[in-house]
Amino acid sequence: MYLTSEVKKNIFKQYGKSEFDTGSSEGQVAMFTYRIQHLTNHLKENDKDAFTRRSLVRLVGKRRRLLDYLKEKDINRYRNLIKELKIRK
Repeated sequence: MYLTSEVKKNIFKQYGKSEFDTGSSEGQVAMFTYRIQHLTNHLKENDKDAFTRRSLVRLVGKRRRLLDYLKEKDINRYRNLIKELKIRK
């Protein structure tokens, strides 16, 4: 399993306020980014997997909505998160 509770705790600890703060926008975006990277690597090997492709598109949309919300709420937090996660080029 690629997403264990240990991995989740580390992600939320690094990007959220604590390892138990799963509701923060930063933590959720980081979790979505981790999952998106995993699904992208999976699709590179299994290019005909339509269900995974659909799941990837849905995750990217969820992350985009959360990032838009964070951008409206606090632009500095948004910029720091984009920089840390290296989402933009």
